[in-house]
Amino acid sequence: MEQKINAKFEALYHTRGSVYASPGRINLIGEHTDYNGGFVFPGAVDKGIIAEIRPNGTDRVRAHALDLDESTEFGLREEDAPKESWARYIFGVCREIIKRGGKIGGFDTVFAGNVPLGAGMSSSAALESTFAFALNDLWKLDIDKFELAKIGQATEHNYCGVMCGIMDQFASVFGKAGSLIRLDCRSMEYKYFPFNPKGYKLVLLDSVVKHELASSAYNKRRESCERVVKAIRKHHAEIEFLRDASMEMLREVKDEVSAEDYMRAEYVIGEVQRVLDVCEALERGDYETVGEKMYETHHGMSKLYEVSCEELDFLNDIARKCGVTGSRVMGGGFGGCTINLVKDERYDNFVKTAFEEYKARFGHEPRLYNVVISDGSRKLHD
Repeated sequence: MEQKINAKFEALYHTRGSVYASPGRINLIGEHTDYNGGFVFPGAVDKGIIAEIRPNGTDRVRAHALDLDESTEFGLREEDAPKESWARYIFGVCREIIKRGGKIGGFDTVFAGNVPLGAGMSSSAALESTFAFALNDLWKLDIDKFELAKIGQATEHNYCGVMCGIMDQFASVFGKAGSLIRLDCRSMEYKYFPFNPKGYKLVLLDSVVKHELASSAYNKRRESCERVVKAIRKHHAEIEFLRDASMEMLREVKDEVSAEDYMRAEYVIGEVQRVLDVCEALERGDYETVGEKMYETHHGMSKLYEVSCEELDFLNDIARKCGVTGSRVMGGGFGGCTINLVKDERYDNFVKTAFEEYKARFGHEPRLYNVVISDGSRKLHD
């Protein structure tokens, strides 16, 4: 991929630039906990975005998306926003840096990626992180890593219309090979935990479906959580988020909230604790407990939070039948991938069974992505 980028850069701009990379991410456990003040547990993966970049001495950006074979050019003022959706990510990063007082100029760039689109590995965050990291380095802006992640998040909010949390950009910037990162979504404190599952593979199975319910259903679940917090706060004034509540507190208000809201809160309170349990298990090197907690999360997302779908439940059932250590839906739900922790000796049979049975049931095969936990944003070379 890098050689193709280099060749295209030279062909377009007749020179060479510096090369930067940022990864996509997985989240091992901790779904729908972020807006409830809880913990997420992501890691960077060995798939991402690579960009060659060189300042061009003008106030214009010339950009080429190699995967799409599309070029565009734009200025750095607010009114210069490009029409191409992919270019808005780069433009947004430039604008967010400028808003923070960063002095940057025009540049030439060619970029490409191997993060599978639509698989929930955050290709957009990888793109934002690559350019935020690169521009900070090239113009010697001295922006800290947390602010680089926030620049990516603000780009999504202000230029791409997606009101995302900080997890994707955070994982892309802060990723470390052999480690997952527990991020406290309330305090923004983070801690690395070892993830070296020798004898296991980390496998994503992409259902290749995306159900349209996602955004409206997401908002409804958020509202459910807020209603339960309001009910609990009448008895416990100190409770700010569901993350602060216990199952006992939830049971106290069972008659004050709807059955649906109760189920949603039961899932979230359980999930916050599961992240902590998985962290403890990893410190002991106990991957069997990690796997059990993954299955518990899938059950909660399917039956209590109701954000799974038939295809994802089917893949989860196959994983259990094949003796896979852990499996769950990854991401917001309603389609996308399952993430699976698979013992090496069970891998071939699991993949074969999943492909055959899924195709027999749904008429098409899932897609398979093996992932390795890798480093975050970095400069590859000049």
